[in-house]
Amino acid sequence: MFRNSCLCLTLCLTLAACASGPPEVPYPAFIEVDELPDVFMASMPGVRAKQLAGDPKTRRGSKRINVPAEWSGTSGGMPGRSMEFFVVEGSMTVADIELGRGGYAYLPSGSLGFNLRSADGATILYFVNDIDPESVIRTPIIIDATLLEWQATEVDGVSTKELRLDPGSGAATWLLRIKPGATLPWETSSTAREGYLLQGSYLHSECVLGEVNTGEYQGGGYFYRSAGAINGGPDSVAAIEATWLLRETGAGRHQTVPECVETPAESY
Repeated sequence: MFRNSCLCLTLCLTLAACASGPPEVPYPAFIEVDELPDVFMASMPGVRAKQLAGDPKTRRGSKRINVPAEWSGTSGGMPGRSMEFFVVEGSMTVADIELGRGGYAYLPSGSLGFNLRSADGATILYFVNDIDPESVIRTPIIIDATLLEWQATEVDGVSTKELRLDPGSGAATWLLRIKPGATLPWETSSTAREGYLLQGSYLHSECVLGEVNTGEYQGGGYFYRSAGAINGGPDSVAAIEATWLLRETGAGRHQTVPECVETPAESY
């Protein structure tokens, strides 16, 4: 089963479920990032940030940041940590390389500080992780994802673009595109996964203690799905084309399951 098949969609949601808002699950899901409070970023003075995951008092974790026009700063040396970011809107220059919408950069632990600047401002997904001793990639990656070709998967209507896959640690970042009509099975993974909806709108199901919980994602939606969580479902189907940015910080075992079944709450 391909690693990206966890995301699934369905056109059916009752009016009662819509009226009650997003379902509550024991991990962050169906999050509208625009509704999160702003947090301070000491490492990037002058920017506004939304904390997605991690500790807001440290640089570790995941954030969406809004960089104002005419901003400049540095990535820093980041001893013991790696950094990556993805340009959602606007543009950001890394060293002398300008990245527009769809630009991606990965700066491994120990990288020298890179000058950063934005002439017109930008919205960026910004991730900082502790270094994994099993990581193999030790040099920066700076690419324009719009120049990469979409790669088909074994599921019709689902394709991917690989931004980073570390052959040592298994850490990966990729784009996932789902077209209307694509159906996906129930799936579980032994590693946590997070995702941010770059564009599109669709419904998604999480299986919690044997109960199906379905909610709607709009552009700017976010989830951080715990290891062991079951999600998806063969009856799920895309409403409109959607594109996700997805991340895993380590290798995981991904497998399909026949149905939504009850699993221990401790697995979340």
